[in-house]
Amino acid sequence: MGYASSDQIAGGLHTRQYSRAFIVAQPDNSKRVVFVSADIGMVSQRVRLEVINKLKAKYGDLYRQDNVVISGTHTHSGPAGFFQYTIFMLTSKGFHREATDAIVNGIVKSIDIAHESVRRGKVYVNRGAVEGSHINRSPSSYLRNPESERARYPANTDKDMVILKMVDMDGKDVGLISWFAVHAVSMPNTNHLVSSDNMGYASYLFELEKNKGSLPGEGSFVAAFASSNLGDVTPNTRGPHCINTGLSCENPTSTCPEGGVTTCIATGPGENMFESTRIIGEKIFLKAKDLYDGASKQMEGTVNSAHQWVDMSNVTVKLNDTHNATTCKPALGYSFAAGTIDGPGLINFTHGMTEGDPVWDALVEAILGEPSNETKECHQPKPILLNTGEISRPLPWHPTIIDVQIITIGSLGIIAVPGEFTTMSGRRLREAVKQELDPSNSTNTDVVISGLSNVYTHYVATFEEYQAQRYEAASTIFGPHTLSAYLQLYRGLAKAIAENTAGELPKGPQPPFFNESQLFSLLGPVLVDRAPGNMTFGDVLEEVNPQYLPGEVASVTFVAGNPRNSVTYMAEDTYLKVEQYENVTGTWRIVHNDASWETRYYWHKGTGGQSNATIEWHIPLSADPGIYRIQHFGHYKERLIPSTIKPYSGISSQFEIPKLFY
Repeated sequence: MGYASSDQIAGGLHTRQYSRAFIVAQPDNSKRVVFVSADIGMVSQRVRLEVINKLKAKYGDLYRQDNVVISGTHTHSGPAGFFQYTIFMLTSKGFHREATDAIVNGIVKSIDIAHESVRRGKVYVNRGAVEGSHINRSPSSYLRNPESERARYPANTDKDMVILKMVDMDGKDVGLISWFAVHAVSMPNTNHLVSSDNMGYASYLFELEKNKGSLPGEGSFVAAFASSNLGDVTPNTRGPHCINTGLSCENPTSTCPEGGVTTCIATGPGENMFESTRIIGEKIFLKAKDLYDGASKQMEGTVNSAHQWVDMSNVTVKLNDTHNATTCKPALGYSFAAGTIDGPGLINFTHGMTEGDPVWDALVEAILGEPSNETKECHQPKPILLNTGEISRPLPWHPTIIDVQIITIGSLGIIAVPGEFTTMSGRRLREAVKQELDPSNSTNTDVVISGLSNVYTHYVATFEEYQAQRYEAASTIFGPHTLSAYLQLYRGLAKAIAENTAGELPKGPQPPFFNESQLFSLLGPVLVDRAPGNMTFGDVLEEVNPQYLPGEVASVTFVAGNPRNSVTYMAEDTYLKVEQYENVTGTWRIVHNDASWETRYYWHKGTGGQSNATIEWHIPLSADPGIYRIQHFGHYKERLIPSTIKPYSGISSQFEIPKLFY
């Protein structure tokens, strides 16, 4: 979920995805807030509503809409299928109960763990610049913002990282939350492995650093690298180039002479997607580690929260003393179909389209109907491609009842935003909230944006960027005054927190929770799995070599079942193990699992219900000499009716990494 590419079907596992939850409570336990960072593309309204319902069933009114923030890291290589609105279901092959359950239950489990782990401690805040990790992918749009405003900032991206350091009263490290603005798209839309991308790799490195001797995901220290105002920010630092000529295509339309937008792609900094993910993730990790080690500003005061539901399709915005404006019913513009330099769109479209195409207009209107004149005028200068706000077949295409939320931890304000704010949009929002939280600037308040939180509504560009109608503006679904509406709404939340009146805020209209029978799936069920003749599941089809050197890849292929059979069973298990033989004890020690950076699991679908799984261990140069083996675990469907799913496992032959002498 992320690139909206129906061709990007999952076919294995690169790195496991986690939910990381943090609870901060006042010493007298009168108030508490929860922050969750989940390794998913974004948080859907469906996921948030299901999580809150489960928390209410467990904890009553302790964890609520107002004091729980759920934020997605924005990896574009996580499973889809957890939405209840038509446009997202269409690009996700529908709604998938198993995927949704895995995400919802994982988030709730992480909150359960945090709840059971609450103890007295201290929280510190720090900030600093991360260099060489991102560039602006729509620099021509950014230049539309007033020169006087741009002059206040050193770059066209936000380089600052803000971190919270948590320790207990004995000084033991407990956790880290980091906020930094960069798209998790180092893994491109050609990737078919589930991956937490660059932000997940940063979490992986930090947790390995703090949980010495533990496997990934098993230590007590938790490090979350959360998203921020990343809307126009890419980690592909070599910038956009025409893949057929190598020439730069950094132009307002992001097009190449041959292939248009489809051949204008940003890459880097590595030579391949795995190397780029590693480089960007490592840069982010190293800065976070530096800030964590140097954090000395201790948070004091209280924790607070404020939340409202708002109909974003009909917000009246006060522009000045004499003029008002309104937001619009949702709609996507023509340049939405152009995609981005991180994931190009269709050849017929370019960035900056301020006029529609008669052929496309006629085709879309024949299927979906013509937008009303009111909607057309409201979205100007955006030419409407998909009139999502006026379509309700088979369900509404976009959400309109949106969460706006702020939580505060001492002097840190965390703004939970329901989408992808551009760099300048985020700056304006942070500034507006800070003025309300601390009007006299007396407490040195810090404010961060936590992106892709609670519900997903695409992008939020500034009014000036909106006029350019690049991808980010065409994807600002509530029209040109979307940012102004959010500034107004979040100012209200911040003021309520500052004046201690958050409990008096009107809750607003309830979002819909569609009956599951109304949701559709375009992905058929897993049929019966079959093993080749005279073989069974877990048998080895292609064996490892007897010996490998550090830096080489150990590979083994097994007879497999469809991994969709395993989703319910493997939430806290592993699809693979790399084990080393311990001579002293005569036992096998696990050195890597499926969350390890060094392992990859490729699933290959065959014919007649047959499939196989290839497990790769990319042996690090630091690997100890010794005897190793690789195990694979999964499930196969034995019968369709009644559905009968059984576990299986397989094990490779032993192989050696020799001791080298120089």
